[in-house]
Amino acid sequence: MASKNQQKDTKEQSVSPSLPDGVKNYLIDIDGTITDDVPNEEPERMATCEPFPDALETVNKWYKDGHQICFFTSRVEEHRKVTEDWLNKHGFKYHSLLMGKPRGGNYHWIDNHIVKATRYKGQFTDLVNKKETIQVFKD
Repeated sequence: MASKNQQKDTKEQSVSPSLPDGVKNYLIDIDGTITDDVPNEEPERMATCEPFPDALETVNKWYKDGHQICFFTSRVEEHRKVTEDWLNKHGFKYHSLLMGKPRGGNYHWIDNHIVKATRYKGQFTDLVNKKETIQVFKD
């Protein structure tokens, strides 16, 4: 009979495939992260906003380096075309676009995979390692 840990490992492995070593899945917000914060209630602004400095270069570098790029936005499905047009107009390389992210800013993501989060604070650059205190489930 398999141990509890072996059963857990087998179950986790069958949930979804892992990426090759060194490849990251980037889920990147659009509004307020790579461009102006355009609320769903003002979709006309989507056509005129510009990417933030270094956002295009950094995202496309990650794409070129083989990482997975997924834009994850609170924009609603009816804004998919204008969003895709905006991304393409400005030359963003990406693999997927998820619409309808919950609105608001205090997320607590719970997942069966390791999730790393980086808050955008006005500068879009390569990521660096930094030690921080995080919340985890009690053992």
